[in-house]
Amino acid sequence: MKKDYYELLGVEKGASGEDLKKAYRKAAVKYHPDKNPGDKAAEEKFKEVSEAYEVLSDPKKKQMYDQFGHSAFQNGGAGGNPFGGGGFEGFSGGASMNDIFGDIFGDIFGGQRGGRGGRRSRGVPGADIRTQIDITFEEAARGVEKVITIPRTVGCETCKGSGAKPGTSTETCKTCAGRGEVHYQQGFFAISRPCNDCGGTGQKIPHPCTDCRGTGKIKKRSQIAVKIPAGIDTGQRLKLSNEGEAGENGGPPGDLYVVIRVLEHEIFTRDEADIHCDVPITFVQAALGAEVEVPTLDGKAKVKIPEGTQSHKVLRLKGKGLHFVGSPSRGDQLVRVIVETPTKLSREQREMLKKLEESGLDSSHPMHKNFFDKVKNLFE
Repeated sequence: MKKDYYELLGVEKGASGEDLKKAYRKAAVKYHPDKNPGDKAAEEKFKEVSEAYEVLSDPKKKQMYDQFGHSAFQNGGAGGNPFGGGGFEGFSGGASMNDIFGDIFGDIFGGQRGGRGGRRSRGVPGADIRTQIDITFEEAARGVEKVITIPRTVGCETCKGSGAKPGTSTETCKTCAGRGEVHYQQGFFAISRPCNDCGGTGQKIPHPCTDCRGTGKIKKRSQIAVKIPAGIDTGQRLKLSNEGEAGENGGPPGDLYVVIRVLEHEIFTRDEADIHCDVPITFVQAALGAEVEVPTLDGKAKVKIPEGTQSHKVLRLKGKGLHFVGSPSRGDQLVRVIVETPTKLSREQREMLKKLEESGLDSSHPMHKNFFDKVKNLFE
């Protein structure tokens, strides 16, 4: 007794064509003879699931099978043998079967599927390119346009990418009749493979272009302008579409990715859109207050130092930082004042400082007094 076709494929009776195709593909890969060399049971199972799919994937045969079962295809039955009297060995395989076998062989052999009608000749996008640009801190702050030189493959201008010598053209491959693949029978199933004569393209070039040697592409050092927006940071990248390697068989070029590295600055450091800098001041300026000039990305700016400013106090300059990428808004500049202690004093200056200290200067050092009060309490 033949097994039920639906049971063989593991699907319900009302399964859609796509579900049938998925079920058959899974079963065919599992039981394929090349996956199970020497296993007669697997070979027989492969024949059974292939026969089941051949019937159920054909609307007319499926209708007959649903109505009469296996008897619909027995000699003298309502529909005759679905395999034309030759049994399973002789099935011709329609378009759907060829598609299925193309999928199966791709899974079994791990290769690129050729498919019918020259599928391999479809355009393939070119590879992407990655490069790096170094820019200064100021260029990152303001934005800049850089011209870079990229070695890449581009379409041959002589043959316009066809690979054929000017005045000639490509020809349809006679071996595969332009399909890009050849078919042959091995036992009970058909096998297809890429055509060796045309490399799976379906076309041959009898007179190759002398510049590109028939490839349709040449190596070239191309100059490309890259617009770098203000506020960009190290590690960020820009994408330039269609500026990568040339595609295959008329496919579009790949993309160019430009990775940015911002060089260190001798004064400024950054924290996203904010910038930081240290500015030294004298202890007299810190004690009495002052107005000092500090560097900014827009030039010099005056900053007011409050009376009694302590070292490492941070003053904020609004809107003096870097741009947020793609926005007119800017971050802030944070100025940290460093109170500098003089290292060389004259005798007269020493005497003046001693007199200042004797005048009760200690009482005007709140941090100093607070610290030593804590130390005193610690040891009492």
